Amino acid sequence: MQKENLLIELGTEELPPKALKSLRDSLKAGLEAGLKSADLSFDSIEAYATPRRLAVMVKQVETEQKDKAVEKRGPAINVAFDDSGKPTKAAEGWARSNGITVDEAERLKTDKGEWLLHKATVKGQPLAELMQGILEASIKTLPIPKPMRWGNSTAQFIRPVHTLTILLGSELIDSEILETRSARFVQGHRFHSPEGFELDHADNYVAKLREAKVIANFEERISTIQSEVSRLAAELGGQVIQDDELVEEVAALVEWPVALTASFDQGFLAVPKEPLIVTMKDDQRYFPVEDGKGNLLSRFIFITNIDSRDPQQIIQGNEKVVRPRLADAQFFFESDKKKPLESRVSSLDSVLFQKQLGSIGDKARRISVLAGKIAAELNANVEAAERAGLLCKADLVSDMVSEFPETQGVMGKHYALSDGESATVAEAIEQHYWPRFSGDDLPITKEASAVALADKLDTLVGIFGIGQVPKGDRDPFALRRAALGLLRTLVGRNLPLDLNDLLRISVEGFGGKLTNETVAADVFDFLLGRFRPWYVEQGISVDVIQSVLARSPSKPTDFDQRVKAVQRFKSLTSAESLAAANKRVGNILAKSEEPISGDVKEELLQEESETSLYQLVKQTESTVEPLIANAEYSDALTHLSELKEPVDAFFEHVMVNADNNDVRINRLNLLFRLRQLFLKIADISLLQ
Repeated sequence: MQKENLLIELGTEELPPKALKSLRDSLKAGLEAGLKSADLSFDSIEAYATPRRLAVMVKQVETEQKDKAVEKRGPAINVAFDDSGKPTKAAEGWARSNGITVDEAERLKTDKGEWLLHKATVKGQPLAELMQGILEASIKTLPIPKPMRWGNSTAQFIRPVHTLTILLGSELIDSEILETRSARFVQGHRFHSPEGFELDHADNYVAKLREAKVIANFEERISTIQSEVSRLAAELGGQVIQDDELVEEVAALVEWPVALTASFDQGFLAVPKEPLIVTMKDDQRYFPVEDGKGNLLSRFIFITNIDSRDPQQIIQGNEKVVRPRLADAQFFFESDKKKPLESRVSSLDSVLFQKQLGSIGDKARRISVLAGKIAAELNANVEAAERAGLLCKADLVSDMVSEFPETQGVMGKHYALSDGESATVAEAIEQHYWPRFSGDDLPITKEASAVALADKLDTLVGIFGIGQVPKGDRDPFALRRAALGLLRTLVGRNLPLDLNDLLRISVEGFGGKLTNETVAADVFDFLLGRFRPWYVEQGISVDVIQSVLARSPSKPTDFDQRVKAVQRFKSLTSAESLAAANKRVGNILAKSEEPISGDVKEELLQEESETSLYQLVKQTESTVEPLIANAEYSDALTHLSELKEPVDAFFEHVMVNADNNDVRINRLNLLFRLRQLFLKIADISLLQ
């Protein structure tokens, strides 16, 4: 079977940079699925994407489908012929549909009967004839939320399509997609190669584009940008602030990346670096540079899409563009400092948090009270926690945060320090939003942790308290993120707080505003539910998580210790047998109608195996219970693993449901004592 390299390229107007990678990957996946569905094998497939094109290269694809042998079963013999042996209309109709006569049909005999049969060979189609359908189907699967039309065309795509190239080796496959006829013409760089070029062979695609000042490979452009930006930053005596999303977005904006450095007035460095960084990154796609101590330099690096003969003109243009943006940040900072942060708290009363729950000002006052109570539990500075809680949302009504929302919290810190607030209060104001996303830093101080916990608890309890539970993908108040952030803070900072206590205090802070009478229990269950995806992400098996969830520990630090202990226990050779035994014990106890208390009477023990197990259970209880009380769960489970042999012996030699009622209840009490030993840590019967 002949094979060739296949190239498909759609040349377009500039594609949305944040969608470029997903468009590329989706087109690749669609074409891959289409070729496989058509039974056309290939060696590999690679996708390319630049601002002005989406392309896929399929290496060594079969140029034609293989012929297929097919069998088409007809009617059963007793239906195909009448009593005189003549073909029925059913048989004749089936034969005509297959292009044969009834006499030409073969017979298929099985142990279930006999049927008419037609064996045929379906000739494989050339890839060139299949290509249009495969490509059209692939384009329909692209993630395009708002397709557009252009000119007088009725075609719809994410951006106007100018060229279509489909080459199988050197052969041009004639197709028309999105009202664009395929041709050999490929767009070059908009400025360096506006005339484009004719592509003679699929194999030459990447090299010819490079000659036309286009780097087709998306990852290569990312790598080029990263290395050039790092090189220039080192020459400036600093390093760029790592931001993979920014690098990816810039790579989606340029076809021929060229890195240049520029500068701004050092006077702007009197402004906190965060808003300066935000405006350089978000507004201009620049790469700010810091020194080794994290101080912002008055230099930045940017990527241009042109290899200019006079780069100084481009540098000056970018310096001119960024200057007014930095001046705005400077003006907002100086203006905001004229008004103390505390004076802004009253303005929060006009900013709605939620209609039934009141304003952001109401929320800040609740956070203040709750943060103080949490700080007291942590032996932290109660006054500082209360103060930070009251001020933590005040920067939301500042000019700076109104213009640069990403700086909320951090600007509150700067304004607090400017007002003479303590460093503890200022840091807590900034860190109360932490962690903002998966993998983000946790609040550092106990006071900051108290405010962060109070903020997240207030949101969870408030929204659950008015019945607005997250459903499906809808989570407008980001309750899942708040829940996970709360758990991460408690576990990561080893804060031994009880969720039930925290929820009770938070509910009390709302007075009579909450309508859901089971809010505390609902939020508790919601929080426990967040443990599963978190631990799965860490590589903990689901059955281990479920075994601990079954016991509903209310202290997240305790939950974490149990999960890690059970995970280690599961690796022991005795774990499987003990898990099965616990499951068996659980089933036996569940079926029992007698009251079970765990009170074992030694005089009723009859078999050596049950006497031995009882003595070991008593001995293990005295050893394990102090360990459990100290949350030394791994050591406790190690001791419990030593019960494997006596438990196995018990079930081998002892009949639990003895005829004697007292003996039976005594044995059930022994099993109850055994199971309780494990249940004080986790329900290991759930381990797989």
